[in-house]
Amino acid sequence: MNTRASSGLPQRTRWDAVLMLAGFAFLGHFNRVGISVVGKQLIAGGTFSEVEMGTIYSAFLLVYTICMLPGGWWIDRVGPAAALRWMGIGFGIGGILTGLLGWIGLAPAALWWGLFVVRSAAGAMSTPLHPGAARGVSLWSSFGTRSTANGLVTAGALVGIALTFPGFGGLINALGWPGACIAGGGMLCGFAILWSFVAPPRDESPAEANAGEPGTQRVGLGSLLKNRSLLLLTASYATVGYFQYLFFYWMEFYFGETLKLPESESRNASFTVTMAMAAGMAVGGRCSDELCVRFGVRWGRRMTALVGMGLSALFAVFGVAVSDPKLVVLLFSLALGSLGLCEGLFWTASTELGGRIGGTASAVLNTGGNLGGVIAPVLTPWLAESYGWTTAIGVACAICAIGGGLWMGIAPAASAEAAIEGCPAETPDGEPPG
Repeated sequence: MNTRASSGLPQRTRWDAVLMLAGFAFLGHFNRVGISVVGKQLIAGGTFSEVEMGTIYSAFLLVYTICMLPGGWWIDRVGPAAALRWMGIGFGIGGILTGLLGWIGLAPAALWWGLFVVRSAAGAMSTPLHPGAARGVSLWSSFGTRSTANGLVTAGALVGIALTFPGFGGLINALGWPGACIAGGGMLCGFAILWSFVAPPRDESPAEANAGEPGTQRVGLGSLLKNRSLLLLTASYATVGYFQYLFFYWMEFYFGETLKLPESESRNASFTVTMAMAAGMAVGGRCSDELCVRFGVRWGRRMTALVGMGLSALFAVFGVAVSDPKLVVLLFSLALGSLGLCEGLFWTASTELGGRIGGTASAVLNTGGNLGGVIAPVLTPWLAESYGWTTAIGVACAICAIGGGLWMGIAPAASAEAAIEGCPAETPDGEPPG
């Protein structure tokens, strides 16, 4: 018997659930980033200043980060299926309300306060997205395919981000920005309602009774914060967040202001780099699962993290050392693609270390990633202004490499090692290869 097949679900049902989770990630980030497309139009039209619009962006991120741990607790209390359903409905309603505020025809001051409140509430409602998806993967996927599944889910988020500017921009051209927000929110609500009918049950993994590090199964946040491996995992993910958010926030600026690319070429370059990271996430999860089978969980994941994060730092250093825009785009694509190789294993490891409170453990992980992401947009321009872009990106590369090294101190959950070692690899349809 293959002990990695810990879920009682049929293989097709498992992978259907993964595709639905990827759909949640896609639509969640499409709605999350779509406000920046709206904001650009409102700034250009003189409705708000850059600072005023930036405050609305920050309100979402701040509330999202503050509510992350309560969101993880809620996932463990109601189960990931229900948490994701209400996340989709609540976040979708936030998008719809954003559009309705624009249709009402409020004065700029009233519109700003309305958007501030609605986007803050949307930030709170969106917190179960990634921890809930990771917890769902831990319940519905076999041990040996979890990093593959998590990689596909996070790739969905990156595809959503990459397609937001052309996709949401197209909706704005057709419907106006209020109509675009209503359409985006409505799609997310509709998807959540569909999920209500097809979501797997929450308790399909008997192995969860023994999953995670000793002492974490039936206790709370305090025990998780004493788990050395989870803390190191979170610290490493914070470095990933720093590196990612540097590119998410400043990549297009770098292409336009430093490389002097036209706006259309700068957008295309940013799209290419983002899609490269999505591809890395989709591929990296499977690579991690295969390496775990061949070398054991501990070294399989260490190898993925060390190689992925190390190459990411190296390619980024080369990227700022050259001046040919095409070569810069290629090297930055390789850098983000290499970093994407590691994404799935972070979520897999966090839920395993958390055991029965895997949602809370994943929320701890995501809080660390968000904190790293909050620092990058602020520290990067200061370093660039004071010491140049080469130094600013070089610092991010060093941080990323250090984060990869932290994996040398991370021990996997004992149940994961016992489940994977000595077992044959599974193909996506659940059959052993050969």
